[in-house]
Amino acid sequence: MFTLVPSHFFSPASAREALAEVTDLKEGQNVGHLDIPQYDAVLVYTQDGDSVVDTPEIYKLLMQLPDCPEYNKILCSRIGDRLFLAVAQGKSLLLANSFQAMDFTTAEYYIFLSLNSLQLNPEFSTICWRTELNAEEEMSLYRYFKSVVHL
Repeated sequence: MFTLVPSHFFSPASAREALAEVTDLKEGQNVGHLDIPQYDAVLVYTQDGDSVVDTPEIYKLLMQLPDCPEYNKILCSRIGDRLFLAVAQGKSLLLANSFQAMDFTTAEYYIFLSLNSLQLNPEFSTICWRTELNAEEEMSLYRYFKSVVHL
């Protein structure tokens, strides 16, 4: 679970409170934060237990989003049953979210729903992926998008 906070509103002391405003936190659940300077934001996220957690997937997407080749930047990844999605226009971040998607069809549904709400036309957009797609998934995306790119 995560949220983005504008840098000028963020205080490390209130990171837990910021995340608690958007999700239910378990008692004693660890909260971390990472700067995202290109979007003047801070990612506040939950950590599992006392272990050092790998960098959150949404952070990886946000750091790689500028590498997308088009003005409308759409970057996705699927890990387990979660779709991670980040969308920007130029240098303006429009969306950073994750969705439960047990299968690829459900992941596509959330991608199209998100793009529709942002009024972005997939037919004129390139979609980028951080994680691997199988041939069937890639062909499905080519039916709707101008291009599919693996970063």
